[in-house]
Amino acid sequence: MTLIKSISGIRGTIGGKPGNTLNPLDIVKFTTAYATFIRRCGCSSNGRIVVGRDARISGEMVRSVVCGTLIGMGYDVVDIGLATTPTTELAVRMAGADGGIIITASHNPRQWNALKLLNHEGEFLTAADGAEVLDIAEREDFEYADVDHLGHYTADDTYNRRHIESVLALQLVDLEAIRGARLRVCVDPVNSVGGIILPELLDALGVEYKVINGEPTGDFAHNPEPLEKNLSGIMEEMRSGSYDLGIVVDPDVDRLAFICEDGRMFGEEYTLVSVADYVLGRTPGNTVSNLSSTRALRDVTERYGGSYTAAAVGEVNVTTKMKEVGAVIGGEGNGGVIYPESHYGRDALVGIALFLSALARKECRVSELRASMPNYFIAKNRIDLTPQTDVDAILERVKDMYKDEQVNDIDGVKIDFADKWVHLRKSNTEPIIRVYSEAATMEEADALGKKIMQIVYDMA
Repeated sequence: MTLIKSISGIRGTIGGKPGNTLNPLDIVKFTTAYATFIRRCGCSSNGRIVVGRDARISGEMVRSVVCGTLIGMGYDVVDIGLATTPTTELAVRMAGADGGIIITASHNPRQWNALKLLNHEGEFLTAADGAEVLDIAEREDFEYADVDHLGHYTADDTYNRRHIESVLALQLVDLEAIRGARLRVCVDPVNSVGGIILPELLDALGVEYKVINGEPTGDFAHNPEPLEKNLSGIMEEMRSGSYDLGIVVDPDVDRLAFICEDGRMFGEEYTLVSVADYVLGRTPGNTVSNLSSTRALRDVTERYGGSYTAAAVGEVNVTTKMKEVGAVIGGEGNGGVIYPESHYGRDALVGIALFLSALARKECRVSELRASMPNYFIAKNRIDLTPQTDVDAILERVKDMYKDEQVNDIDGVKIDFADKWVHLRKSNTEPIIRVYSEAATMEEADALGKKIMQIVYDMA
């Protein structure tokens, strides 16, 4: 059993003892702390908080506890029901709410759930704000409303439609081209809310589709993280030759992966790269992704005369940097597309609509579109250490060893060589260092990672 408290919210496995898992008592405590923080920050004042959830088996239980707690804190609840993370983010802005809570454990397995916390802009809390919520919860520094000041409950299921309408209204979404291309797609929404909203989106776009694992039961048909090792079902379906594109999302629909017409993975790193290539070709500008994302985004950005900036890992870090540099598009290499023209959040619906626009305009196969992108390979490894190891000291020594190279230390240590890079990040919860490395071939990328790993082991 596990309960993880972080600046972005709380997540854990369902069941067990208070303090060790995600259970009703801890849900009440952290929901109360969040509501207390929102009231004290005074950024908005209509007394309204949006609540949305993915289709997890525990979702209804968690939703009931969250909504009841918010009402007990004097907040009016706008319950948008089964909804994606980006839908909930947009709903906060559309409702003019003080904040929002998304009940989802993203790509974690079925026994997990979580509370993701939003500010009045429908964006994730900053590190400082998240730390304040944790502090309020730890000190139990809160007070509930009396009987005359309890909040009210409203259910509103219109936000899926409004989300889709906002996507269709984007200037670079070429409805005429998409409808004219008569595309056929296969979709795997892994038995969650994507099974509700993606068919509605594809109907609106005029795309023919088949959905597998579409029932929003929360009983995931496979590991819900959209990685190749988990997607044998849809990859086999694609090999039938009946489709132009495969689309896969995670349970809360903020990560997006594509599969080529021949059943090969497009590559999760290239979701953002391909969409950025389309956007930059029509609205040149700057881009941002995190330090562990592919160099291909930098290459594409510079091809169009823009400037690329790397941010620390984490969506809020990426969006903060995007605002600083005025990026026209950004995101993360895990299939997260952030398009400010819509909103500052990873949004698979936006990514799908822009990708289909690019595909329809280019009049090419998905595999041909992928072949037109700069080609890199990322290897992912980990270094297991003892609890007594001084990980920070090791990272400093690695940084010093490669001081003559281009080094970035805003989030661990990333060493940029002329034709490859390696990024070391320590875990905040266990004594390990994650090692990401990228090069022109997988063999070269893995060899670079293993070389750095051996250096670290020799130091430990």
